[in-house]
Amino acid sequence: MPHVFEQTFSLSNMTCFSSQWPSTLRSLALLVMFSLLAACSSLPTDFEKVPSYALEADSENHLILELQELLNENPEKSGFRTLELGEEAFVSRIRLIDSASTSLDLQYYIWHDDLTGRTMHNQLLAAADRGVRVRILLDDLDTAGKDRILRLIDSHPNVEIRVFNPFANRARRLGDFIGDTHRINRRMHNKTLTADNIVTIFGGRNIGDEYFSADTNVGFGDMDALAIGPIAGEVSAQFDLYWNSEWAYPIAAFEWKELLEQADFKAFREKSDQYLEEARQSAYGDILRQYEMTTMKSITELKFVWSTWLLAYDQPSKVEANKVSAETHLAPKLQMGMDKTQRDLIIVSPYFVPGDEFTGYLVSLVDRGVRVRILTNSLQANDVSMVHAGYMRYREDLVAGGVELFEFKADANKVVRKENRESGEENKEKRRIGASKASLHAKFFSFDETYLFIGSFNLDGRSVALNSELGAYYASPEEAKILSQEFDEMILQIAYQLTLDESGDLQWTTERNGEELVFFKEPDTTWWKRFSTGFLSIIVPESQL
Repeated sequence: MPHVFEQTFSLSNMTCFSSQWPSTLRSLALLVMFSLLAACSSLPTDFEKVPSYALEADSENHLILELQELLNENPEKSGFRTLELGEEAFVSRIRLIDSASTSLDLQYYIWHDDLTGRTMHNQLLAAADRGVRVRILLDDLDTAGKDRILRLIDSHPNVEIRVFNPFANRARRLGDFIGDTHRINRRMHNKTLTADNIVTIFGGRNIGDEYFSADTNVGFGDMDALAIGPIAGEVSAQFDLYWNSEWAYPIAAFEWKELLEQADFKAFREKSDQYLEEARQSAYGDILRQYEMTTMKSITELKFVWSTWLLAYDQPSKVEANKVSAETHLAPKLQMGMDKTQRDLIIVSPYFVPGDEFTGYLVSLVDRGVRVRILTNSLQANDVSMVHAGYMRYREDLVAGGVELFEFKADANKVVRKENRESGEENKEKRRIGASKASLHAKFFSFDETYLFIGSFNLDGRSVALNSELGAYYASPEEAKILSQEFDEMILQIAYQLTLDESGDLQWTTERNGEELVFFKEPDTTWWKRFSTGFLSIIVPESQL
């Protein structure tokens, strides 16, 4: 059967224009015209952009020496370790940055100016001081108001920052949204950090407190993979492809009204060091000292799963693509894994908008004997209600077709998991910040209790056709079996199961304090939230979700 992800996809592209408006609409006209005139601004063309590529670390490189014995014991394989806890995911990044002696390549969709974001900036500059070459590639959607910070970091001689698919108007971005919709609507969603071309982290996390369990308001349940070995070189090659593409612009290429002086950089470094000291003295800094990655002497002390792998990612040319194809897009490669599934498929996707064709495809898997379990966000846990509006159209058909559908609870962070995966013994519960609200942000898949796919890909139209994504398949039977078992054992503590009542209407079942509860409307939500989201489900353009 043809891949359901392979479909023609197009967006209208608005162009710059001017016209006369009736005097009664003069104020609105001025606002619109101002935005459209701003949109007519073009991206810079007169600048130097020197291609650069991943650096091969020499045999005396610290990380190479540290890992060489493990790599020799596992030829033609890479080692993988899942990073489920936000604290461990953050410490792992800091550890890699601190360990690098040749190069650091970072590629992210979002980078917040908060405790974790500032700490990583500081440590990257410290690495650059040691002579490490640092390349940072950021999607430009989240850089609004951060240009000065990026320019200051970029001014270090060993650091270069580029922005992907940038806004021509740095201060008034609305104009680009209105006048260059087709291009601006395409974003780089890849998330990677690679040290010395030998160790890499990829997955669902952006850089920010909510992704690393450091935020008191919201905590994102997420998943990354720490990988060592040849796969890191492939991630580097992917990074180079984006870094040197025509859609990556040096931050220094834009015209700036404010000129930066050496004194500005010095003041920024002093402030950054102050932030770092505050982070070390914070409650979160104290919490991080509980984790193995903080205290261990070598990365080799970690337990890795050794496997062959398949790295899959969209080409950067997805920015201008109008058709999804297996040659240039990740989505068809992900479906190939589903096509081969014989017994069991687990899909974890915070933003899940399957559409009619993929809904039918999932039901067809059930019809041929595959158990399909899906975990996505409930309305209350979803940080993008519009996505929920698109998803809710397909719930009845999925459940009626035998798909086991679950929605993550906004209070799921109150469920404490004490099992130690590695030893099987109960360990002392670690102290955590504890956010008041939980939201699912992890994107991973499990196939036949044998293979995992971890990455940045959401099962929605935006990941399929608009945003660029990255992820990797690898075999991890022990971990996949534990995941399947824990899914069944814990799912009703952290999520609602959706079923149909005798009238064919949805109902939500969960457990709280050992008691089974059944809801007949979106749980833990207000009347207005249910009404407004239901209204959006009628009008929202699904291809944009």
